[in-house]
Amino acid sequence: MAATEQTFVDTPAWYVYVCIYTWHKPSQKQNQTKLIMGTQCRETLLPPLQDLKVTIQNSCLVFPTHETAARRDSMFLSNIDQVLNFNVETVHFFASHADFPPQTVAEKIKDALGKILVSYDFLAGRLKLNAKTGRLEIDCNGAGAGFVVASSECTLDEIGDLVFPNAAFAKLVVNSLDSLVKDGKLLCIIQVTSFKCGGFAMGISTSHATFDGISFKTFLDNLAGLAGGKPLAVTPCNDRELLAARSPPRVTFPHPELVKLQTHLGQELSVPVFDATQEALDFKIFRLSSSNVSDIKEKAKTNPSSRISGFNAVTAHIWRCKALSHSQDPDRVSTILYAVNIRPRLIPPLPESYTGNAVLTAYANATGKELQEGPISKLVERVAEGSRRMTDEYARSAIDWGEIHKGIPHGDFLVSSWWKLGFDEVGYPWGCPKYSCPVVYHRKDILLLFPDIDDKNSVNVLVALPSKEMEKFEILFHKFLSA
Repeated sequence: MAATEQTFVDTPAWYVYVCIYTWHKPSQKQNQTKLIMGTQCRETLLPPLQDLKVTIQNSCLVFPTHETAARRDSMFLSNIDQVLNFNVETVHFFASHADFPPQTVAEKIKDALGKILVSYDFLAGRLKLNAKTGRLEIDCNGAGAGFVVASSECTLDEIGDLVFPNAAFAKLVVNSLDSLVKDGKLLCIIQVTSFKCGGFAMGISTSHATFDGISFKTFLDNLAGLAGGKPLAVTPCNDRELLAARSPPRVTFPHPELVKLQTHLGQELSVPVFDATQEALDFKIFRLSSSNVSDIKEKAKTNPSSRISGFNAVTAHIWRCKALSHSQDPDRVSTILYAVNIRPRLIPPLPESYTGNAVLTAYANATGKELQEGPISKLVERVAEGSRRMTDEYARSAIDWGEIHKGIPHGDFLVSSWWKLGFDEVGYPWGCPKYSCPVVYHRKDILLLFPDIDDKNSVNVLVALPSKEMEKFEILFHKFLSA
């Protein structure tokens, strides 16, 4: 991440609290995706393939290559981890490599998975509910992670635009191996799928309770290193008690960004934080070029020496478009949510190698009048203010709030950013991915930021809205961009 943007989890979804339930299946009433050509809408010449013709060749469990001296029976999960009991799926696409055919890649990844499970022993464990404490924890029983080898009858070129979040990418990830596992849900499954062209995809499904976006990137760096015969790039910090609630818990701030949970802590949630709409949704990708982002940052400066992060600028821009496309009421207050990395904000700071979820929900408020008439600088400042609010004491207060109320994020909509996570910068023996993305579905109340496949300083904004709201969003997007 750029130095000015390290406080934000450019996820996750990941990853946060904030990305909760991006992954639920879409309503059957949603429309097929519409891609309207325009100067700022990403153009796709061919419709995405709906069937990648994937066949599972074999699947198995992979176990740690050896036990460590520090083997433990269970892993404590923080209050942040507790409410993230669902899977996150990512796909990493690679071009063909003469020295690394897909079969060789699969063997190397499988071997690396066994080695990495020594340091990441919890990934070979199973989630369980501690009857005494009523808390979810990980049973570090070494029961194994999943590994799958598959093949597709398609080529990478036939798949088309990898930036386009094709629902068919779900076939490149397996999130359960029920035929092999009888002792609980797997916390990690890796699938290697070969394409006819010699390229391949690595699909990874992990429980969100195990990683946030930053720690997952570290995991990928370590997996890539082990696949190349190197030692771990970073030794993981697996001590989740670093984010344990205080005893007794002390809630020292109001937390309007959180709402009480209606189910017991540790249970898998069946109702999403942002309910899946039953409305028919249009879906568009709006591209902000690096020059667009720079222009917004310049407009947001209150003096020549001001430093504006790209995330803050983009978030402020799409905030006003999303809120005003829904309501033009000048007095209505809009609340936007986004994620903040608390590792460097705690006293003492958390290790950068902390493996758990170390992100909390920040929020910003503005009235319809402020969003419509106010300068972009004011909205950018509101977003920045939400990040600055996340001090050590505020973060500890939020964690303690979760201890008492078992809560989840609450707002009008959220921005989930994968923009600067750098998954496509991981250096494997066969090179970096052509593109990395989550398997996502269209959600009205979640705006996703994805990196551009050609320019890392450009960003793609994925928006799903009812048709009339989408028309307003597009008009506002151009209007405020050119203002």
